[in-house]
Amino acid sequence: MEYRHLGDSGLQVPVLSFGTATFGGVGEFFKAWGTTQQDEANRLVKLCMDAGVNFFDTANVYSNGVSEEILGNAIKGIRQQLILSTKATFKMSDAPNDFGSSRIHLLKQVEDSLRRLQTDYIDIYHMHGFDGNTPVEETLRTLDNLVQSGKVRYIACSNFSGWHLMKSLSVSERYGWTKYIAHQAYYSLLDREFEWELMPLGIDQKIGTIVWSPLASGRLGGKYRRNQPLPKDNRVQQGGGHGPALNEPLLYNIMDALDEVAEETGKTVAQVALNWVLQRPTVSNIIIGARNEEQLKQNLAAVGWNLTTDQVKKLDAASDREPIYPYWHQRQDTQLNPIPKFY
Repeated sequence: MEYRHLGDSGLQVPVLSFGTATFGGVGEFFKAWGTTQQDEANRLVKLCMDAGVNFFDTANVYSNGVSEEILGNAIKGIRQQLILSTKATFKMSDAPNDFGSSRIHLLKQVEDSLRRLQTDYIDIYHMHGFDGNTPVEETLRTLDNLVQSGKVRYIACSNFSGWHLMKSLSVSERYGWTKYIAHQAYYSLLDREFEWELMPLGIDQKIGTIVWSPLASGRLGGKYRRNQPLPKDNRVQQGGGHGPALNEPLLYNIMDALDEVAEETGKTVAQVALNWVLQRPTVSNIIIGARNEEQLKQNLAAVGWNLTTDQVKKLDAASDREPIYPYWHQRQDTQLNPIPKFY
């Protein structure tokens, strides 16, 4: 298993991590993701560890804490061997202070996550989204205190815009507080908006990227095909999808290119799509998910090999689209605004 530094930190992580949003299946939204219970979760965790994937990602909001509980049970006795990531920010109940990135909420959520995970520290603690109601200084001071206390080792953010992340980095630098080392972001062949601003920011500020949904909510897994009905057993159709509305012409152009490269490499289209993400700038890790052992084994085989330059270019061309303003304007002068080098 290949390891990479996570951003500008000393922490090295495997290029694959296992996402446990499928653990629990509580509520209609997360039920569409998966309903993995304890015995199956134990087997999936063991499969990951055997393959060298010792990085596990969860969140307090996944099945309202049940995902953390199941993961905590699954890692008993091996906690010191792995990297554990969880998150807070999103709504946990109807109580007025039970959401956001305020001091009162974060201090409670850290303790709740530690209890559910049966551990006394969290390796990477993410702000799951940006809280526009709480001063950035309050959030970052609280996170710095958690790092100083030893309850959190590193902090990261998720789903931030460019200015959210840059403002946060600036505040941390101003006060000498712990800074975000990574951004967990939505990125795939089908959805490349991350490249417009967040990737250049990551390059400039040395922020590592942890990619979530690298298969675009399963759309790049091979079930979506030109001139065929949309699959009904996919989580998007079951109400558990993320991202913008499906751009079918773009998806099918990408699938045509994936089919060609899959035939050339002898890999599945999903493995090719995952491998493409791993070759992008700033990407330290991609989160893979699985409803069962067979899916996990397939996703684990996305590493240990690399696409050729020509294959990457073919996939780039099939998935390219015109960016929104001001990025299309900036790309008119690449001397002033260099496009990140992908190969």
